[in-house]
Amino acid sequence: MNTIESTPAVQRQLILKVAFWIFLIVFAARFVIRDALPYFGFSEDVFGRFWGMKWWLTGHITGGLLAIAIGPFQFWPAFRNKYLKVHRMLGRFYLGGILLASLSSIGLIFTTAVAIHWTWSVALGSLSFAWLATASMAYIAIRKRRINMHKEWMIRSYVVTFGFVLFRWMVDLPFLYELSPEFVFRGPTVGWACWVFPLFITEMILSWYRDKN
Repeated sequence: MNTIESTPAVQRQLILKVAFWIFLIVFAARFVIRDALPYFGFSEDVFGRFWGMKWWLTGHITGGLLAIAIGPFQFWPAFRNKYLKVHRMLGRFYLGGILLASLSSIGLIFTTAVAIHWTWSVALGSLSFAWLATASMAYIAIRKRRINMHKEWMIRSYVVTFGFVLFRWMVDLPFLYELSPEFVFRGPTVGWACWVFPLFITEMILSWYRDKN
C-alpha cells in the first residue's frame, strides 16, 4: 500500500526535477548566447574597456562556460551510474574549468575591477574565492571517499557557478537599474546577492533533507 501511495509522489518529484533542470539549462543558454559567446569573436567593440585584458577575460569566460555546461551531467544519476568513468573525467574538466576561471579573475580583480571601485573588486574576488573553495571541498571529499559530503559540496559549487548567470540577469533588471543607474553602486551589491542568497537557501534545503534522512 505504501509503495502504491508513494508512486504519484515520486513521479511528481521527478517531474519537478526535470522541469527545474530544463529551466536552468534554458536560462543558462540565454546567458551563454547573449553575454558570453560574443567575446569569442575577439572584437574590440565587444570587449570595450576589457580589450587590454582580453586574455584574462577569455580565460575567465571559457572556464565558466565549461563548468556551466558540465554541471548538469554531474547531477544526472542515470548518466553518472552508467558512465562512471566519464563522470569522473567530466568532474576533472569541471574542476579545471573553475580553476582556470578563478585564476583568470585575479587579473581582472586587480585591474579593471578595482578601476571601477574597490567594492566591486572585493565582490568579484569574494565570488571567485567561494567558487574555488566550494569546488575544492567537493574534490577533497571525493578523494576521501565521503560520497554524501562530495554531493553536497558539488551542489554548493554549482550554485556558486550559476551565480555568474544570475549576476548578468540581475544587474540588467530594469527596477534595479532605476534604483541605482550607476554600476559602481549596483554592481557590487548584485555581485554579492547573486551567490550569497542562493547559497543560503541551498544550505537550508540541504540541512532539511539531512535531518529527514
